[in-house]
Amino acid sequence: MRRNAFQFLCLMAGAAGVLGAQDADKIAAVESAVKSAQSAGDNAWMLASSALVLMMTGPGLALFYGGLVRKKNVLGTMMQSFVLMAFITVLWALVGYSLAFGEGSRFIGDLRYALMNGVGMDPNPTYAATIPHLTFSVFQLMFAIITPALITGAFAERMRFSAMLLFMTLWALIVYFPMAHMVWGNGGLLNAYLGGVFPCFDFAGGTVVHITSGVSALICAIYLGKRHGYGSETMKPHSMVLSFIGACLLWVGWFGFNAGSALGAGGLAASAFVATHFGAAAGALGWMLAEWFKHGKPSVLGGISGCVAGLVAITPASGFVKPMPALLIGLAAGFLCYMMVTAVKQKFGYDDSLDAFGVHGGGGTLGALLTGVFATNQVNSAQINGQTVPLGLVDGNPGQILNQAIGVGVAILLAVVGTFIALKICDALIGVRVDVKEEVTGLDLSMHGEEGYSLEA
Repeated sequence: MRRNAFQFLCLMAGAAGVLGAQDADKIAAVESAVKSAQSAGDNAWMLASSALVLMMTGPGLALFYGGLVRKKNVLGTMMQSFVLMAFITVLWALVGYSLAFGEGSRFIGDLRYALMNGVGMDPNPTYAATIPHLTFSVFQLMFAIITPALITGAFAERMRFSAMLLFMTLWALIVYFPMAHMVWGNGGLLNAYLGGVFPCFDFAGGTVVHITSGVSALICAIYLGKRHGYGSETMKPHSMVLSFIGACLLWVGWFGFNAGSALGAGGLAASAFVATHFGAAAGALGWMLAEWFKHGKPSVLGGISGCVAGLVAITPASGFVKPMPALLIGLAAGFLCYMMVTAVKQKFGYDDSLDAFGVHGGGGTLGALLTGVFATNQVNSAQINGQTVPLGLVDGNPGQILNQAIGVGVAILLAVVGTFIALKICDALIGVRVDVKEEVTGLDLSMHGEEGYSLEA
């Protein structure tokens, strides 16, 4: 009897072991399927975001800037955005990605990823654990493309095409790649999550993209001097329709810019998406209200400029703030950037053709500083030794405002010095500015031998 009972227990134990092994296999299979589905979803969102960000340069920025210049310069202006889509891509593949995201030092990456070496289908867990390394690289490439394209608004209608290409090459090497590494690269000086000395929160490029491009735009405008006839001739936008379409494309594309910076299709992407939209809406209204109060009527140019100002300011904060602070940041940017392109520009007299400094330099600085005020771990938690730490002033960490200011200062200093060096080299080698005859004729004919509009056709 006892032996039968013992045999029965052994049989049951063996069955339980088999069932346990089968359950473990099933659980492992389910976990693998969940990870695979998450990776597929994240990868799909990141590829779509990459396309959205590329759309911001062409056609978004190309149309926005193209409509704001005189018709004799429309093709030349749009071509600058277009060619940078190709030119920066090649530079990125050769050394750019590695200098920005290689290990390197506090200030610049090494060459481990030069020629896209080691950038393949497997994730790079340092930056994004659920998407291919190749996807992460191409997403970051789109930021590297649009940033120098933003600068072209400052020297619109007066820089040589060849000089522009050389300048942008030098600028990317001296300014953009080091700044991207300092803020986003592993061990970068300002990286808030990967061992930075001064942790600066910059979710999608307030310092890396907008402050560097905006300040560099001012240096370019001052160095090249004013356009021939500036202040005495009418230089109104030749097609607000083109600029209106371009601004709308920028608004839509910016969702990839900011929400894509979550590097996954989760709740953080949703929060950044909403903050981006709210910031743009409030920025448009803020600029229009300021203009309405000053001149008695709101303009289309004011509305679309305010929209871009709001988008610029919310960019560094988009993954750290709640919806209501996003509205406040956008509204403040609308008012501030309106003052930058009217009162400040008029007072100092520089010819920033398309107000790249006023919108991107001013809006980027405001957004970076206000990120230190409104960043909260209720949106984007930071963990140190397993403990959630306060992010900004609203979380009880006023010191973050100082860190943000340091990040702003580094971006400004690098942009000023790097841009001046790049311009001096270009000027010495090939000359940066077209001659008076070429400028009066227009860049379309003098640089490209074509016209944007042919009434005889």
